[in-house]
Amino acid sequence: MSSLFLGGLFPRLVLAESQNVNAANSKTIPVSPDFHDVARVAGLIGKNVYGDASHKKYIIETTGNGVAVFDFNNDGWMDIFLVNGWRLEGFSDNQAKPTSHLYRNDGEGTFTDVTIGAGLGRTGWGQGVCVGDWDSNGFDDLFFTFFGASVLYRNRGDGTFEEVTEAAGLSAGKERWSTGCAFLDFDRDGDLDLFIANYLKFDIRTIPEPGENRFCQWKGMPVMCGPLGLPGETNILYRNNGNGTFTDVSVSSGISEPAENYAFSPLVADFNNDQWPDIYVACDSTANLLYVNQKNGTFTEEGSYAGAAFNEEGRAQAGMGVAAADYNNDGLLDVFVTNFSEDYFTLYRNDGESSFTDVTNKVQLAVNTRFLGWGTAFIDFDHDGWKDIFAANGHVYPEVERLGQHYKQAKLLYRNLGNGTFDDVSQQSGPGMRRRHASRGIAFGDLDNDGRVEIVVNNMSEIPSLLFNRGTCENSVLIRLVGSKSNHNGIGARVRVTANKATQIDEVRSGGSYMSQNDFRLHFGVGGAEQIERLEVRWPSGEIDTVLEVAANALITIVEGRGVTNRKPYNKPFPLWQGDPDP
Repeated sequence: MSSLFLGGLFPRLVLAESQNVNAANSKTIPVSPDFHDVARVAGLIGKNVYGDASHKKYIIETTGNGVAVFDFNNDGWMDIFLVNGWRLEGFSDNQAKPTSHLYRNDGEGTFTDVTIGAGLGRTGWGQGVCVGDWDSNGFDDLFFTFFGASVLYRNRGDGTFEEVTEAAGLSAGKERWSTGCAFLDFDRDGDLDLFIANYLKFDIRTIPEPGENRFCQWKGMPVMCGPLGLPGETNILYRNNGNGTFTDVSVSSGISEPAENYAFSPLVADFNNDQWPDIYVACDSTANLLYVNQKNGTFTEEGSYAGAAFNEEGRAQAGMGVAAADYNNDGLLDVFVTNFSEDYFTLYRNDGESSFTDVTNKVQLAVNTRFLGWGTAFIDFDHDGWKDIFAANGHVYPEVERLGQHYKQAKLLYRNLGNGTFDDVSQQSGPGMRRRHASRGIAFGDLDNDGRVEIVVNNMSEIPSLLFNRGTCENSVLIRLVGSKSNHNGIGARVRVTANKATQIDEVRSGGSYMSQNDFRLHFGVGGAEQIERLEVRWPSGEIDTVLEVAANALITIVEGRGVTNRKPYNKPFPLWQGDPDP
């Protein structure tokens, strides 16, 4: 967990319906974020099980699980998949064994657990999850990582999934500790490929006991060992053959190097604006990785050369979660990484020309060092057109309570001031932000289709959190992409939105956060503007769709080569979520 953890081809122009409002004359709404945890009233009551709740003997008990927000049944409502874990001692035959949970969004503020009926009742040391329609049948599939053997579930389109790992050629042939994953089209052939991060080689028969060596102590206390002192792993890249199978191209593509990194969370994006997807990987206690796409089926790892591997002191940190956004609206995607406690979380500014700078101190983000961060996201919570930063936290050692520190920790929210700096507004952002949990994976999405983003948090040894913002916010647009030449989800497509003469960018991606999956639909705040002046989509195929004058405050569907096919005004928030304060 850390060194401190020891140690265009043919543009199409489309005029959409518009109210032709002069956005410059729009009145700004006061901003007041107010996040409440509505998980219990929404029916998200499945408890996470991940090792012993009060003592962690081995590192396998500490990493926790990811979460996915996606629409598995294509009904227009985002559903939730929460990965679950196991215990060292296992479970007897008469004990209920923990499974992951698939919650179907009922469209009225509640969710129904449909895990078993959907065929997703697998047990074991689950880790992370990513989503992508790899077989192009129009329904989103799940790849689900484990310590042991990871699995691919094909969405049949009837509310059920079938496990097709071996048939698809994804059986690893040996036990591996796989963590984060991401679907991507690295060769831009229209088929989704698969990247898998691997953490370390773990063998319970040979791993040292707590306190046994220098890698098994922290602040004078005996604690579980690792990751330093344990053998690292290599990452995997599978190419989609387009016939229902994958081929392992890890070696030929260059992804298998370097070896011996403790990799957690991959993040796919076009970081150098050459229209080809690159892969950034947050690594624990070793250098973060940046695989730059060479456009010929290979990648070159350039993290150190690019300035995105270490912090400004030249030190490897404890990369757990990772997110990308253009925080300063300069047309380049920047990177934010969460790290261990007694260290800062790192913001790498993209300077162009494959170069990054650690600007954490400069932008005033190095103000909290007592938190140990995991899942993270750039979210424009106030809709002012500037991406804010959210992070979920929780320690790895329950023993820190003896030192007056907290194993369960509050969450962080940094408001982007639009002037190159951020302000910590965590404590003023509602009780859902202040409540403490040992949180791990997070995913965001608009679960009630009201134009505001919700956040789902997977908490160790507890039920999850579902954070709903009851505060005020300005105007926004939610964009759903449907590929035709490109993959169905539009993964890898870049969207450019101009409103009030200000331009923002984002990309559709699989994976990210901490071993998790966000809503594929892209959310842009546009401040007081009631109209999007220009909306451009550059698809992985190279085709460009351009839309002019589209009214804000709606879900916009854009189909590749056809432009806007649907504009649906936002719903009102679910009344159920507006009730009593957090239970």
